[in-house]
Amino acid sequence: MSPTVFRYKQYRFFFFSREESRMHIHVFSDDGEAKFWIEPKVELAVKHGFKKHEIIKLMKVTEERIDEIRESWGKHFSN
Repeated sequence: MSPTVFRYKQYRFFFFSREESRMHIHVFSDDGEAKFWIEPKVELAVKHGFKKHEIIKLMKVTEERIDEIRESWGKHFSN
C-alpha cells in the first residue's frame, strides 16, 4: 500500500507502507522519482530522472507542506 499524501501539478507525493521508519516522502511523475528525508530536516535522499530545477521545486513544495506530511505520516503509521 502506498497512500497518496497530496498531488502537486503532475507530481504525486506518497509513502510506502512497509519501508524504513525514518520519516520521508516519495515523489513520482512520468519524468522521474525522488525520495526526501523529512527528519531531522528536508533533504534529498534519492532521485532518478528529475532535473535539478525540478528537485529544487519539489524540495520547496515538501518544505511548504511539511506539517501536512508529518500529520499524514502520524495517522498512517500509528495504525
